[in-house]
Amino acid sequence: MKSTGKAAALRGLLHSVVLASAALSAVSCAMPGTQAAVSAPTVTVNSEDAWHPGLSIMLPDSLAAEFTQLQAQLPGQVGMALMPVGGGRMTIYGDWTTGIAWSTIKVPLAVAALRHDQDQSIFEMVQAAITVSDNDAAYGLWESLGDGEEAAEAVQQVLDEAGDISTPGKESLRTQLDYTSFGGTEWSLANQVRFASRLPCLPQTEVVTQLMGEITPDQGWGLGLLDDTEFKGGWGPDDDTGVYTVRQFGLVPVGSGRLAVALAAQADSGTFDDTTALLDRMALLLSRHLPELRGGVCPR
Repeated sequence: MKSTGKAAALRGLLHSVVLASAALSAVSCAMPGTQAAVSAPTVTVNSEDAWHPGLSIMLPDSLAAEFTQLQAQLPGQVGMALMPVGGGRMTIYGDWTTGIAWSTIKVPLAVAALRHDQDQSIFEMVQAAITVSDNDAAYGLWESLGDGEEAAEAVQQVLDEAGDISTPGKESLRTQLDYTSFGGTEWSLANQVRFASRLPCLPQTEVVTQLMGEITPDQGWGLGLLDDTEFKGGWGPDDDTGVYTVRQFGLVPVGSGRLAVALAAQADSGTFDDTTALLDRMALLLSRHLPELRGGVCPR
């Protein structure tokens, strides 16, 4: 996301993290009847072996160690997944692993709609759906693809192209689009970061990824704190509890290319503001370690 003054704001926030961490560690905001989030191990998986149960190790690098320390201080559940663009090792941190896609599903929806019809009216709806997360525009894109099943098939094809698991015996791990409520599709953190890592390598995605770099400042939390990042967020409350989940995925520039990142959080307080603050903390931690992380480029 390109915005002036972001680097200065990031430096100020980084300084404040040290002061805030001690205070946060003393806060207990667990919802009644639930337990506060417990620090979970970092999980590192090869992209081809991402679904083998029990395949988990603790990375010795500083990002893994610092994430574990940060997670213990945060009042809520958090998750972060990293993967180089073009493929490679996937690394997952935290105890939040899967949930509703919310408005992040608008990215594959926008790609499918532009492939189907490149009329100016479609572009305008894509622009609104991505940059300001306009729901009416997203529904317009969905309807432009046909009936519910036809639209779901078109968006599902984009997900599958990006490497969603669909091999024999692993069908249950594949992201299955909910054609009755596409925003209600469950999208795991692992599948989402895999999608992000291959998004810029897919045909006819340039317009969408460019718009992901023009997100409104009102939605500039989390990955929006990092300069030149292309991202999309999604958020919403649980129908029963009202507790908000907030998530993002995007493409972050690093020295060796671009790094796909997926973030998600659910604050113990259940509020939107507290949950976006958790994404800010993860993004700030990530920013300190970007020089150490390997990105990638699309295969030629």
